[in-house]
Amino acid sequence: MKILEINTEKTWRGGERQTLFTVKGLLSSGVSAELLCLKNYPLSKKAKQLNAPVHEVKNNISAALFLMKHGSRFDVIHAQTAKAQSIAVLTKIFHKKPVVYTRRVDFRPTGSLAKLKYKKTDRVVAISSAIKEVLEKLGVANVDVIPSVIEAINLDGVRARKLKDELLIENKKIIATAAALVAHKDPLTMVEVVRELSTKRDDFVFLHFGDGILRNEVTAKIAEYKLQNIYKLMGFYEGVEDFFSIFDVFVMSSEEEGLGSSVLDAFIYKVPVVSTNAGGLKETVTERGLLCQVKDAK
Repeated sequence: MKILEINTEKTWRGGERQTLFTVKGLLSSGVSAELLCLKNYPLSKKAKQLNAPVHEVKNNISAALFLMKHGSRFDVIHAQTAKAQSIAVLTKIFHKKPVVYTRRVDFRPTGSLAKLKYKKTDRVVAISSAIKEVLEKLGVANVDVIPSVIEAINLDGVRARKLKDELLIENKKIIATAAALVAHKDPLTMVEVVRELSTKRDDFVFLHFGDGILRNEVTAKIAEYKLQNIYKLMGFYEGVEDFFSIFDVFVMSSEEEGLGSSVLDAFIYKVPVVSTNAGGLKETVTERGLLCQVKDAK
């Protein structure tokens, strides 16, 4: 069995980490797995450290050309993102191989093109029951639920303590999140949460790891509420897992969420979780943490 994993994202987020875990898991099980991804981006660089066969392309068009020419060499084409699914389906007339798609988001697909794309996909995997429900409403049958995984690593406590020293937060409780500054993660509600908490106590800081298109808007809201000394926008950090060793509470404010794999990090490193009940978070956090309604800052 030879499997081609496809992920052409430029970012290093939950989906890319899970793609890497998939390749690693297949290889450790004796299955031949190769990766098609963008050149010189995080996923490619990390996959090479596994000594996995990596096919690097410049863009999605180049990825499609690769599948047209080489896709027939594989037994299964596994798309790890919606873009990868589109590429695999559109080139299926050339490679003629089964296409499997793992869906990680709980947005509802719309339109006839989406329905056609799923019709041409041989097998669909959802990472949570919430995503399965969304797909079933679209008319997609026989969806398998296979949740995301997490792999414990040895955390660099020295690096974490150094960050505390740099931020001068030695005597503060640390509340944190690791979430992109994008609409479905709802970072503006997170600012409201911190504002609300700051009226009740002053013994904490909030660290927000992640970046995105809403950064300016979030920064402006933090300034409006005069929370600059409490709400720290940390941006993107390589190896953010190290900092779980200093977190007192981990929070998710998502409006939509396929599963929320960062809460798995919190669980495995024994950090209490407070989260909205968006999408897959409801089933992930239930009985393991505290849940609230979406957009309920209080």
